[in-house]
Amino acid sequence: MFTAYVVVTVLAALWVGFSALSILRRATWVTEPLTEYGVPQSWWTWLGLAKAAGAVGLLVGLAVPVIGVLAAIGVVLYFTGAIITIVRARSYAHIPFPLLYMIPVIVAMGLGAAA
Repeated sequence: MFTAYVVVTVLAALWVGFSALSILRRATWVTEPLTEYGVPQSWWTWLGLAKAAGAVGLLVGLAVPVIGVLAAIGVVLYFTGAIITIVRARSYAHIPFPLLYMIPVIVAMGLGAAA
């Protein structure tokens, strides 16, 4: 069970890190929806840094579990906020995208609790 926890946590951290890098590099497939949702451009760097901090926290959590739990909670809250933003913008077809980042983190938390 511990091996599964480590593998899923590393993959989740890489996945969230990819999301952070995408917004920090201003990938058009990320920035166009953000503009559509009404997210101010001045927030984009902070949002990317928050994701990056969550990804690093997940990895640090492998050595210091409390950090990993706090990072996972932060990442889940972040993507919950993304879902709320998408719903408020009435872009319902985009709801699955934040779920793709949130679900691996939730699975990692569950595996960590079971390990």
